[in-house]
Order: sequence, then C-alpha cells, then structure tokens
Amino acid sequence: MSQNYSWLKSIPQNIGNYIAGFVDGEGSFNVSLRKREDHSLGWQVILTLNVAQRDKTVLALMKHHLGCGRLQERKDGVWYYVIQNSVIIEKRIIPFFKKYPFLSSNKKKNFSIFSQITNMIFKKEHLSNKGMLKIIELREKLNEGKGRTRKYNLKDYKNSLSENPQRLYARPKPRNRNWKI
Repeated sequence: MSQNYSWLKSIPQNIGNYIAGFVDGEGSFNVSLRKREDHSLGWQVILTLNVAQRDKTVLALMKHHLGCGRLQERKDGVWYYVIQNSVIIEKRIIPFFKKYPFLSSNKKKNFSIFSQITNMIFKKEHLSNKGMLKIIELREKLNEGKGRTRKYNLKDYKNSLSENPQRLYARPKPRNRNWKI
C-alpha cells in the first residue's frame, strides 16, 4: 500500500530545512511508559515529539507545515509544540525527518532510536513481553545524559511482571459498556 506524501512535497525546501534545524537544536523525541490496567501487559508506550520555545511563532509555523500537533503554554510563558499521536508520528514525523535529516550526531542517534521504537509499535511488538523489553532497552539509550528523568524504567517493568505473572496472558479490560472484546 503506497502512502500519499503530497503534504511532504508541498513543504518548501527552505522551510523543511529550517524546521529540521530548529528541532535539531530545540526538539526532543521521548518515549514514556504509563501503567495501564486496561493494557495486556499493564503498560502503555507513549511516543512524543516536543519542541519548547518562548516565542510561539516558529512553533506555529511547524504546526502549519507539518499539519499536526498542538501548541500549549506553560505557566512560566514557555510554549510547547507537542505531537503524541503515534499514527501521526509514523505517517508524518518519521517521513519528514527522513526527508530533512538532522545534522547533529546526537539528534540523528535519538531519531534513529525513536524511529525503531515507532516501527516496533506499529508491528505490535509492544504487545509481547519480549518486544516491550526491547523497547524499554532502546528507550534507555534515548536522550542519554545529564538532566534526563524517567518515572518508570526497565526495573519497574520487570518488577511489575513478577508481581503478577498472569498479566502476560491478560486481556484488556473494557473501557466502557459499549466496547466489546
């Protein structure tokens, strides 16, 4: 099945390069874990691209040309451009940064890891214990360095499995009465 990338072709080269350079300096690819009882392994993987800036002008330009995401303001006046929809990340963000690659080796590395994890999620590998372990191991290599904090890590995931080994075979709980298994 071929994808329609007309939106990507419509971005002027200079704007695409500008956005890539801006994200190279100010952006961050993140993979978060959330405990979720309604997920088969008890965990949800959240993919995020965010870019922070005091002036929202460039962030609005990015939102316009990428055609996705949201702008939000913190209490201290800093604006964020945020994309957390995994389908949009796979269909728009990954292709965009493949066409307009990063120059810094650190951002190239982080984008490569983020892309691998995104691909694993779309292959549904996060639904198996083996796949989830691989995702969390890759995530540990993402954004390495000072100042990185994680609410949950590999140890938390492994400990949750030992708490309830039946979790590996559990089915998701319905969210509402209209949802059927």
